[in-house]
Amino acid sequence: MKRFLLILLCQVSYTCFSQTYISLAPSLSNNAGTFGEKANFAFEVGRQWDVFSLGIDYGRINLAKVHGKDTVNYLEIRPNLNIFQQGRFTNTLTTGIGYIFNSQQSLMTEVTSGIEYTCSDQLHLNVYVGQYYYSGRYAASSETFFGLSAVWYFAPANPKPLISPPAKK
Repeated sequence: MKRFLLILLCQVSYTCFSQTYISLAPSLSNNAGTFGEKANFAFEVGRQWDVFSLGIDYGRINLAKVHGKDTVNYLEIRPNLNIFQQGRFTNTLTTGIGYIFNSQQSLMTEVTSGIEYTCSDQLHLNVYVGQYYYSGRYAASSETFFGLSAVWYFAPANPKPLISPPAKK
């Protein structure tokens, strides 16, 4: 019975106090290689509760053709925090942990910071910079990336910041 009540409470809080969003996020990394090996693409679906959002991200760590057993497809969980807001601009902080399918370095972690612009109640644009860390049993690597994401909320959203500027007198 306790388990049922916990699941019910989680479901109610998940649906009542949040907004659903989708995000498309192309980016470029600073690793060596061709343009296709530097280009990344991700698609995220998630929920936002005031200053906090949580998404599931599916993407490719590069857009080059894959040779051999390794793949470039990954799945990641990405919590995000809206740190500071001034007018239509919001500073965001995102962390993430994910899995790269069939890869020698299959564990992926992420730290990203961005500036989000609210175009409308439903469309937000985010310019971001971050770091991916990859690790496996015998090797580890990292790369820095820069990108632009477009976030679409299914209902009008006005996310709140963790820290607000002082009110004008």
